[in-house]
This record gives sequence, structure tokens and C-alpha cells, in this order.
Amino acid sequence: MSRRAGSRGLLPLELRAAQAERAGKRVAGPVDLVIAGRGLTCVIGPNGAGKTSLLKMLHGLLPLSAGELRWQGAPEGLRARQGFVFQTPVMLRRSVLENLAYPLRLHGLGRTAARARAAHWLERVGLAALGEHPARGLSGGERQKLALARALVREPELLLLDEPCANLDGAATHAIEEILQAARREGTRIVMTTHDLGQARRLADEVLFVVHGKIHESGPAGRFFEAPRTGEARAFLNGEIVR
Repeated sequence: MSRRAGSRGLLPLELRAAQAERAGKRVAGPVDLVIAGRGLTCVIGPNGAGKTSLLKMLHGLLPLSAGELRWQGAPEGLRARQGFVFQTPVMLRRSVLENLAYPLRLHGLGRTAARARAAHWLERVGLAALGEHPARGLSGGERQKLALARALVREPELLLLDEPCANLDGAATHAIEEILQAARREGTRIVMTTHDLGQARRLADEVLFVVHGKIHESGPAGRFFEAPRTGEARAFLNGEIVR
């Protein structure tokens, strides 16, 4: 993992007065945000608050209607050093192994080297025995493991995840969290949305609390969960409806 660990200087990723619209309606912003250093950030908030929109803005998937998105001070080069995992990942019509090897080959790695790296990552995420199985025949938890491996196999500096454990059982959630914790230890900066406050408490170094498309409150996870500064955050943590 030396290449990823040695490239952390490519951060920060910055949103400056960033806004995004869909069908003429603002879905996020204005947002000022800097993602830098090491660790894992959990983005939480009510349903429809704009958590996924914020994630897509950071990856350049949701065009800005105002403001800036900058990577190490420059507006270009975003996706080459990022990985993004959707809540419902798309599986290629290939084997589990080829779902990892094929993207590597598209980026210039030879067939033998690509398959060797793919096999290594299948071992790491517990899917080695399923390498030759059709990827579309995997269970929900197995698909999410494969999606994570597919994002991590290229050693991104920043990994963005949209509800990676939604609809998974406890065992699958535990397995996914172990993969994320290992990636964090090895230097990958992680930003993920989650509706599971227990998961956020277990994993987060930092919390972004999003309401109405804006970052309503942010800070170290310990402080946020122990002493939220705003009434909306306190209400949300108490299980109340935040409008």
C-alpha cells in the first residue's frame, strides 16, 4: 500500500460556496467544506437532507450551479484518485474476479498482473472462493464487498461511499466495517453517508450533520455525539423528526 500512503499529499479536496441544482431546484448548498488528512467522515442527517448529493458533488458527479470544487487547489484531476461506491452497486456481466481485473486492464495493467491484484483483493474481502462465479449471482453483502474491493483495488486516496451497509444484516455489516477500518488504517481517506447512528459512532472520526442540503453542524465525532451544539442535532440524535 506504499503508493497510496505516499500520495496523501494530493488532498485537500475543497468545496467553496458550492451549490447544486436538479430540475431548477437547489438540492445542496451553499457548502464550504475541506476534506484533508487521515480518518473517516460520516455524513448523517434526515432522509432527503442532501447527503448523497453532497457526496456526488465531492466526486464531480453532480455539476455545481455555483461555487467551486477543487482538488489540491486545482479544479481538475478529481476522479483519478478517488473511488465511489453507490448504495446499489452495478455488477458487470463477468465473473467476480473479472469485475476487479477488467477495470485494472482498462487503466493499462497487463492481464496477468491485473488478475493477480484482483485475486489479492478478493482474498482481503473474503470472496476468494467465489472468484469464478458470476458477479450478478452474489448476495447483497457479497456484492457490497466486491464493490468495495473494486473501489480499493486501484488504491484511491479518497473513498466515497453512499450508505454502504443499507439493507445488510448484522454479519454483512460487520464484515464491511472491518474492510473500511483496514482501508482507513492503510491511509485511504473515507467519506461515507449512513443512516445508522450506531455505525457512525463506531466508525467516525468526524461527523457532518446535513439538513436541507447544508452542513448544519460538523466536528469530531466524540464531541458531536456527546455534546451537539444545535437543537436540530440534539433532536436528530434523540430520534426526533427534524424538518
